[in-house]
Amino acid sequence: MAQPKADVVVVPPAAMPEPDIAAELDALAARSSPSPTTTSGAAPAAARPPLVVVGHRGSGMNALAAAPEDPRARGGDVRENTLRSFNAAAAAAGVAYVEFDVQVTKDGCPVIFHDNFIYTEENGEISGKRVTDLDLDEFLSYGPQRNQEKAGKPLLRKLKDGRILRWEARSEDALCTLREAFEGVDRRVGFNVELKFDDNLAYTEAALAAALRAVLEVVFEHAGGRPVIFSSFQPDAAQLVRKLQDKYPVYFLTNGGTQMYADPRRNSLEEAVRLCVAAGLQGIVSEVRAILRQPAAVAKIKEAKLSLMTYGQLNNVPEVVYVQHLMGVDGVIVDRVLEIAEAVSAFPAAAGESGSSEGGGRCERLGTAAAAGTPSFSTPEMSFHY
Repeated sequence: MAQPKADVVVVPPAAMPEPDIAAELDALAARSSPSPTTTSGAAPAAARPPLVVVGHRGSGMNALAAAPEDPRARGGDVRENTLRSFNAAAAAAGVAYVEFDVQVTKDGCPVIFHDNFIYTEENGEISGKRVTDLDLDEFLSYGPQRNQEKAGKPLLRKLKDGRILRWEARSEDALCTLREAFEGVDRRVGFNVELKFDDNLAYTEAALAAALRAVLEVVFEHAGGRPVIFSSFQPDAAQLVRKLQDKYPVYFLTNGGTQMYADPRRNSLEEAVRLCVAAGLQGIVSEVRAILRQPAAVAKIKEAKLSLMTYGQLNNVPEVVYVQHLMGVDGVIVDRVLEIAEAVSAFPAAAGESGSSEGGGRCERLGTAAAAGTPSFSTPEMSFHY
């Protein structure tokens, strides 16, 4: 289906100075806070409801190497990307969507799993296989099993630093398919379906189309009235899924320049806007640091009639999420689902809502939150970064 590239796709990111997040957020809040009245005494513009809260891989990703004293970095306690994790997020008041990663097995079944490789250990030997090289039965044989009489293969995870650790969660569940998610997750929440492709592989259009059609077949057959958003870091996949269907909005995922790639379309918010406009996509999902470093980009994204969501560890800090609300960000993908959903429910509505994006690209808004005071920005809170 795909062949390795001759050269390395991901290149080392350029050195970037460590910003003073506390100072930057204080300044952003001061610039972004709405005034209760205009200088002429007229009533303020219509209030904008709080952000849409999206559960990352359900009720939060499993960060195996996080420091135990830092619960925000740890992520979710339920095994990520499982029915139990999705339903845990759906049970939280104020959570509108769950986000998850979809890959297609060798025999054409869309499954939900984040990493490109899946690891196990047998007789003291650790081995890993590419998820898309497995057939469905082998994929489902890893980890906890739905049939309690069966023993699954031990599930391990390779970290970015190269370590391979046993992957266990406080609350376990079996791996699942996309179809099972549509059938088994509370219909109250929408799905943010990330179309997952390996940065280190080159894909032909035919290979991308085959994988995307397998996903679309399941979505069209089982989504019913559930809201669905597609997103992808793979520029060609994002454009192609838009060509293959026009029922569901498509968002382009980008690091926004916080990490650099061989493909220039992935290296800045400006390139992301250019791609979305050219391909008729409905929105951008950006690493939150890119938005904080370039707050003026929010207005440019809105001028292009695009919706904007963000992801990243800083989205687990309520003050950072609040600043984004004031800036005009539409939604946040978070790991600390309960904490952030509760915080967002108390945000005061911001004045000056921009017009809706064309093509149904905006996320469905949550109800207007009750008024609350502006949160303070403490240095310890804001030190949780990078």
